[in-house]
Amino acid sequence: MTESRFSAGSILLYAVLFLLAAAYLLPAYLTIITSLKFPGDISLPNSWELPPIVNYASFFEAFSLLKPNIVNSVILTVSATFFSTMLGSLNGYVFSKWKFPGSEIVFTLFLFGMFIPYQVILIPLFQTLRAMNLYGGLPGLVLAHVVYGLPITSLIFRNFYAQIPDSLMESGTLDGAGFFSIYTRIIFPLSIPGFVVTSLWQFTQIWNEFLWGICLTRHTSNPITVGLAQLAGGQAVSWNLPMAGSILAALPVLMIYIVLGRYFIKGLLAGSVKE
Repeated sequence: MTESRFSAGSILLYAVLFLLAAAYLLPAYLTIITSLKFPGDISLPNSWELPPIVNYASFFEAFSLLKPNIVNSVILTVSATFFSTMLGSLNGYVFSKWKFPGSEIVFTLFLFGMFIPYQVILIPLFQTLRAMNLYGGLPGLVLAHVVYGLPITSLIFRNFYAQIPDSLMESGTLDGAGFFSIYTRIIFPLSIPGFVVTSLWQFTQIWNEFLWGICLTRHTSNPITVGLAQLAGGQAVSWNLPMAGSILAALPVLMIYIVLGRYFIKGLLAGSVKE
């Protein structure tokens, strides 16, 4: 009796999960089939129907139009992710292993940056970058994302480093190692899970960000999200191009999570439980 109930419950559970997954994937399905249609085949009544003739040219045309934006996004995302994770690692190292009077208060204030919406600091950020002669180009946008990403990367590394035994640092100190020697020879080699988590998080946030990209860069420095929005602009839109472009824009993040997703979960949980 118990087994039959458990079996029925399992079937019901999987049925609900299947329906939820199908509902979640419907927009992706619509995006893919629309990108494979010719403009003349796209209309609201037959939007859910498969393309009568598959049109792969949409992807080549979208890539050609978005190529400068893709290059900008790669430069922006790789640079900002690298600097924000490295600085976050150093911050986490200081706040966990080299505490100073008032460090907890400073760290708490430091974390407030995570709760400040992009929109709130947009005008001050614009004025600051313009005063620094960094407005309009990728360096200013890289700097903005590095600074904005420091609170979350510092928090992740600080919690991760807190689980590393202090005895390792004490042994290094007895051997004559200093601040940077301990970091490079002891802490950094143990930081791979933390770097996986922060890098994936920062890569995703920076690659998908739109507001700063459109407000803080000129046309030649627009990232992929801005280029995609411009691709869909205008009175008459060939919807196969924006749909193909959205797939191209989503592929880098999707591929990274497919390849490194399991490491992301392991890194996120590393050090979460004290043994």
